[in-house]
Amino acid sequence: MLAQHDPIGFILTVDAERSRSFYVDLLGLTFIADEHYSLVLRGKGIELRLVRMDSFSPASHTVFGWEVPVIEKVVRDLAAAGVTFERYPYLEQDEAGVWTAPDRKARVAWFKDPDGNVLSVSQHG
Repeated sequence: MLAQHDPIGFILTVDAERSRSFYVDLLGLTFIADEHYSLVLRGKGIELRLVRMDSFSPASHTVFGWEVPVIEKVVRDLAAAGVTFERYPYLEQDEAGVWTAPDRKARVAWFKDPDGNVLSVSQHG
């Protein structure tokens, strides 16, 4: 029923301007509007809303991610721009922070936004 419609993602923030800078200036999403309760951003085929909150506790799991064609390049470029990739003691990650799934069909690297939301980049196939 909804497969033919564009998805909208929601990420919580306590500092919308700081988040706007991170998502627009650093990650390259396009700013669309400030709609009082949320900032509206757009990336390839998706709307992302940064929802203003007085407070919240970020989830410990990934809340949003991007599939990329060459994960090494994206991780290298993001790291050069100042993004710090997460390290998890229970996963074997390479020197850049990329984890390769046991079946070798997926590779993932995680990082956090300024509010502590866990984001990811992944390469499948």
